[in-house]
Amino acid sequence: MCAVLAIRSVEAMNISPVSRRMPLSTVAVALAAGAVFSVAPANAAPTQHGSVSASASACQNLTPSQTLAAIPWKTTGAVDQDGRRVALDNPAVSNFVGWAYFKADGTYTMYNLDDSPKLKGDWTVNAEGTERWINAKNDSGDVLFQRVVPIIELNKNVFTYRVFPDAADSSIYYDIIHTKTNHVEPGTNAQGPGAHGQANQGKGGYHFNNGNQH
Repeated sequence: MCAVLAIRSVEAMNISPVSRRMPLSTVAVALAAGAVFSVAPANAAPTQHGSVSASASACQNLTPSQTLAAIPWKTTGAVDQDGRRVALDNPAVSNFVGWAYFKADGTYTMYNLDDSPKLKGDWTVNAEGTERWINAKNDSGDVLFQRVVPIIELNKNVFTYRVFPDAADSSIYYDIIHTKTNHVEPGTNAQGPGAHGQANQGKGGYHFNNGNQH
């Protein structure tokens, strides 16, 4: 299997990079209705945190960043700190749901599942593949906020990151699960990979989304 990078983080992680930027609970409010944002500081680059073990196997030597950029993603599940599935319309996770397209040039676009615009900006993944940083920009290019999240799993089929409702409490969290999709990016003629492929399951048993279906 090519470009597989499975990341498992310990339960108690240092989330100081998140708290230095903006509490995720505040971001969730800012993202309600997709296009509404709250301004937060934009002055720090992402840093590695927490204790993470990783195993990697790749052909063509894809880095974690290349793996994330090679695949369009759909939010297909969420799991809480106790391993219980959380409905995607639950207010605790609903603002993280959508289509995501990470570009090789370091920019990204995200859409709600009805294909309406949600977020756009810049992104990075650290060399170890243990955390992702994004900012969000308005149409004028002004940075509205930044966010760092721990990556729990990243391979050619599954991308899962962790969010903390309270940046000061690492015992309560949600793992937001994305799976590979061939959903065409709204407003483009791009074709997503893997339209006829067989994907692996991620944590919680969520499956590859095949086709432009919501």
